[in-house]
Amino acid sequence: MPAGVARWTNGPAARYPAAKIEKSSFARHMTALTQYQRLEASGLWRAAPDAQRRDVIVSIGDATLTLSDMQDRPLTHWSLPAVHRLNPGARPALFAPSDAPDEGEVLEIEDSEMIAAIEKVRRAVEKSRPHTGRLRVILTSTVLALALVFAVLWLPGALLRHTASVLPDVTRQSVGQRLLTRVTRVAGTPCKGRLGNRALTRLGDRVLGPGVAQLAVVSAGVATAAHLPGGIILVNRALVEDYEEPDVAAGYILAERLRAEASDPMLALLGHAGTFATAKLLTTGTISDAILDSYAEQVLLDPPVEVSTETLLARFAAVRVRSTPYAFAVDQTGETTLPLIEADPVPLTQAEPLLADADWVSLQGICFE
Repeated sequence: MPAGVARWTNGPAARYPAAKIEKSSFARHMTALTQYQRLEASGLWRAAPDAQRRDVIVSIGDATLTLSDMQDRPLTHWSLPAVHRLNPGARPALFAPSDAPDEGEVLEIEDSEMIAAIEKVRRAVEKSRPHTGRLRVILTSTVLALALVFAVLWLPGALLRHTASVLPDVTRQSVGQRLLTRVTRVAGTPCKGRLGNRALTRLGDRVLGPGVAQLAVVSAGVATAAHLPGGIILVNRALVEDYEEPDVAAGYILAERLRAEASDPMLALLGHAGTFATAKLLTTGTISDAILDSYAEQVLLDPPVEVSTETLLARFAAVRVRSTPYAFAVDQTGETTLPLIEADPVPLTQAEPLLADADWVSLQGICFE
C-alpha cells in the first residue's frame, strides 16, 4: 500500500503501513469516532520551529493522537480535544497540539481518512462548547447582573464550586492535558519506554482500578508524586528506580489519588485562576495559557496535603497493598509513620506481588528505554 495511506481491516491488524484496529474507549466521552476503532497513517512531524521534520506514524487512540517513529517507539502524545488545525481546507493538513501562539510543534498529514477522523473530533469538541449567540449573550448578561447585585450574598467560592461541579469530562481532560504539557516543561518530558509504560499502566490498574487515572513518570520537578485535573498523577522516577519493590510507588499513587478525591483538583485550579477566569471557563469552556503556566509552577512548589492515617490504611486494606514499604519511604526511621507500620493491613506472609518480575524490571527502566 502506498505510504501515507490508511487502511481498515477486520482481522488482526498488520504492522504499518497497513492500518491497525484496536477497540477504543474514547466513545465513552464523545461519539465523534464511533465508526472508528484505531486508525494509523504516516505523517511528517516537526518538534520545534528549528527542528528537522521526521517521518512518523500517526495513530488515533483513547482520547489521544500518538506520534511514533518508524520503529513503533512513541515520540509524543497529543490530546485529541486540544488538536488545532493550522490550515483549514488546505492539503496536506497541518495540525498543532494546541492553539497557543508560541506552539512550535507541527504535524503534516496527507491521508484523507486520518484528516477526516481528526476533523470529526474537532467538530464534536467545538459543538460541545457554548457558541456566541443571543441566548449566550442573555445568559451571560444575566449571570453578570446577578453577580453584581448579589455580590455580598453569592461568594466567589460558590461560583468556583458550581463551575467545578458542572464541567464535562472532555473539558477536564483537555485542561488536564494542557496543564501536563506546561508542568513537563519544568519536570521534563514523561518517560516513554514502551514496556515501562505498559507496566506502569498495569500497576495503576492494580492499585486504582482500570482506567481510573493516567500515570506519568517524570525525571524532575515533582518531589514524589502530584496530581492534575483530568485524573493525571505524576510520579517521580526515583519511586521506581530507588526501591526494590513496586509497593512504594503504589503507596504514593494511592495517597495522591486520595488527595484528588478529597479535594477536586479542578477546584484548586479555579481557585488559583480567580472569579473572572472561572466565569469565562463556565461560559466559553476556555482558560488562558498564562493561568495554566502560573498554576503549573504552583503545583510543583506546593507541599502535599496531609492524608489521615486512618484513611490511608482503609485504602491500603481495600486494594490489598502493604503500607509498610510506603511508610518507610516517607520516613526512613519509621518514627512519624509508625501507625502505618504497626497497622499494616496486609502481613508480609500474605502479600502478593503487585507486578510480575518482568513488569517491575521494565518499570524500573522506563526512563532508559
